[in-house]
Formats: sequence, C-alpha cells, structure tokens
Amino acid sequence: MNRKTMMLIFCFLLLLLAGCSSNEKDNSASKAQDETADSKMDASISGNKVQEEAAEKEGMTDERKVIHQAQLELKVKNLEKAQMKIENKVAEYGGYVVESNVYREDEEMVEGMIAVRVPESHFQDFLADSEGEASEVVGRNVIGQDVTEQYVDLKARLKSKRAVEERLLVFMKDAEKTEDLLKISSDLAVVQEEIEQLTGQMKYLENQTSYSTVTITLSQDRIVVPGIDNKELNTWERTKKQLATSANLLLKAGSGIIVFIIGNLPILIIIGGAGAVAYWVIKRRGSR
Repeated sequence: MNRKTMMLIFCFLLLLLAGCSSNEKDNSASKAQDETADSKMDASISGNKVQEEAAEKEGMTDERKVIHQAQLELKVKNLEKAQMKIENKVAEYGGYVVESNVYREDEEMVEGMIAVRVPESHFQDFLADSEGEASEVVGRNVIGQDVTEQYVDLKARLKSKRAVEERLLVFMKDAEKTEDLLKISSDLAVVQEEIEQLTGQMKYLENQTSYSTVTITLSQDRIVVPGIDNKELNTWERTKKQLATSANLLLKAGSGIIVFIIGNLPILIIIGGAGAVAYWVIKRRGSR
C-alpha cells in the first residue's frame, strides 16, 4: 500500500470521528433541551395546581359559617299581646316557633317562654323587634360560634371520598374475578357510608348557620284589685248561720253535761255519800 492511499484512509477516519462527535453533542444538547422543557412543564403544572388549590380554598372560606344563639329576658305590660306580636314577626321573617308556653306562679305574676328560629339574615332585626315589645329589657345574651373551618374540612373530605367512590366504581366495572369484585364492593360500601355521614354533618351545619335560635323569657306583673263579694255582704244569711252555730254549741254543751252525769252516776253517788257522811261528822263534832 502506497503512502497516498494511507493518507486517504487516515483522512476518512478523521472525518468519521468528527461526525460521530458532532452527533453526540447534538444528541446531548437535544436531550438537555428536552429535559429542560419537561422540567418547565412540570413546574408549570405544579404551579397551576398550587394556584388552583389556593383559589379553591379561598373560595371555600369566602363565606363565613357562624351559628348564632340569643337569650332575651323581657318584662311586658301584656304578656299575651307581646307573645302574639313576636310570633307574627317570626312568621313575617320566614322563621318558625319551636316552643311556646305560659305559666302562672301566683295571682300577681304571669310568665311565659317562647323559643324560635329565624333566618340568619334577619337575626339582628328580630332581636330589635322583640326588645321593642318590652317595657324593660332585663337581660340579653348573644352567642356566635364560627364553624367555617369545620365546614371546609367536611367539604374537602367529602370531595376526596367522592373521588375514591368514582375510582372504585371504575374498578368494579373492569373487575373480572369474583374475589376482586367482592373486595371492591366492600370498600365501596364503606366509602359510601362515610359520604353519607359527611353529607349529614354538612347539612346540620348548614341548617344551624342558616337559622338562628332565639329564646325569649317574658314576665308580666299583675296588680290584683279585689272585687265586691255579694256573698259576704248577705247579712240575713250570715245571721241565720251564726244562730245555728250558737244553738249547736249550746246543744252540744248540754248533751255533754248529761252524758257526763249519767255516765258517771255511780261514782257521783259514792262521792256524794262520802261527802254527806264527812259533813255530818264535822257538824256533830262542832256541836259538842
């Protein structure tokens, strides 16, 4: 092999090595670009998820859930009228009466109690209207319990359980073995029971926060004016009654004396005989 041929072969090898090196660099660059793009996409997706979760959480807590309860103690001039007006206000605001009663401690005191539930939007208005019916507001106690965090937690758990339910339904549809089907059915029943419990708790909180509970104690002081009793002013009837009473007392006394004398006659005879003998002896000694 001559020198010229060797030089050609050597140049060809150099060109081949240069081409391979260039391809490797291009592949490395392309791979690096792909990895960079993937990482950017993952970051973008992750950022979107974080933003969505933050927005969802913000939307969940946007409306506060507060349970309001109030106790009022009122003095009124006319208990029946005040109670009727309060019940009419409850109906006007779209609420309802839970309990209502009236009781008397004595002739001078009448008290009543009414427990109602009114929509949360009319809570303060109803308190003002009820106090307007009073001649004196003896007591006022308002309590508010914030259950927003509890409600949001229940809502998030319910959403998670519903997602699990959907996955289990898909698995059940694709299940081929009886064992798998039974296992999925058992898990699905547990999840559905938890969904019902969470739904019930959420409905309870929604009801408690939609309607406020107000308990009102009413009291009315009554001044009793004694009336004229015609029976006590009937002189003739009262005289006859007193005469009969006196006669009964005399008859009862006479009857007692007669019973005493006759019943104790033997003893009285002995006592009388002894007294006569003693008198005779004393008199005879005096004459001597």
